[in-house]
Amino acid sequence: MKKKTTMTVTDMRCLAEGIYSMKLQYPEWDMPQEVKPGQFAGLYPNDPSKLLPRPISICRWDPGRGELRFVFRTAGPGTESLAALRTGDRVDMLGILGNGYDPEKLSGKRVLLLGGGIGIPPMVELAAVLSKLPGTEVTAVMGYRDSDLFLTKELSACARLLIATEDGSVGTKGNVLDAVRENDVRADVICACGPMPMLRAVKKYAAGSGVPAYISLEERMACGVGACLGCVTKTAKVDEHSHVHNARICTEGPVFEAGEVEIG
Repeated sequence: MKKKTTMTVTDMRCLAEGIYSMKLQYPEWDMPQEVKPGQFAGLYPNDPSKLLPRPISICRWDPGRGELRFVFRTAGPGTESLAALRTGDRVDMLGILGNGYDPEKLSGKRVLLLGGGIGIPPMVELAAVLSKLPGTEVTAVMGYRDSDLFLTKELSACARLLIATEDGSVGTKGNVLDAVRENDVRADVICACGPMPMLRAVKKYAAGSGVPAYISLEERMACGVGACLGCVTKTAKVDEHSHVHNARICTEGPVFEAGEVEIG
């Protein structure tokens, strides 16, 4: 739903170098009826020169408090402006946006969650939702650059957590698939979010293993509202509206079945 709401910052903190956690609370009368794992919102920087919102995935949704948690990396003036907010500040938000993961398709299965870098935050909400579904086993394998970890406490509370680091300082040395192989992780379905090289490797691994995979291409999003066409990706099927092999990640995604998109 593309609705603009003025939110209140209830918590802001730095989790790791350049990684920030921000909680935003809805006005009491204006909460969404549903928030799905993998969806995102557009956050407007408090800077008049920055007209477009910054698309940021939802890390957690607390319907009891009407509170959304976002965990993001500063990557320019827009996100730096968001990181400078403090408790009590107001920020405009567009959302909830996008098509996320469908927990019903994952219920009762062995689900492998793969997250890399800033693709880790949406895995927290997904793990929390899946942990409440009967007969569902959740293993989360998260990839970091080094020992400067974040969100591990939240993930380990609702999933079996394995860690991979590029420098080998924690867990498996290498990437998330190295950790999967090292620990002989078996799964009925894979959900992944992270940098494009990781997603390409996950797609290839899933196809070779005969396991369905759902991947979030959120890294490619720009405006988040379908206007700039900067996040168009090639698809295996022809779009029924445009009649071309294209989809906008921010509107048709960001989550796709891996076989539906051509990412190399």
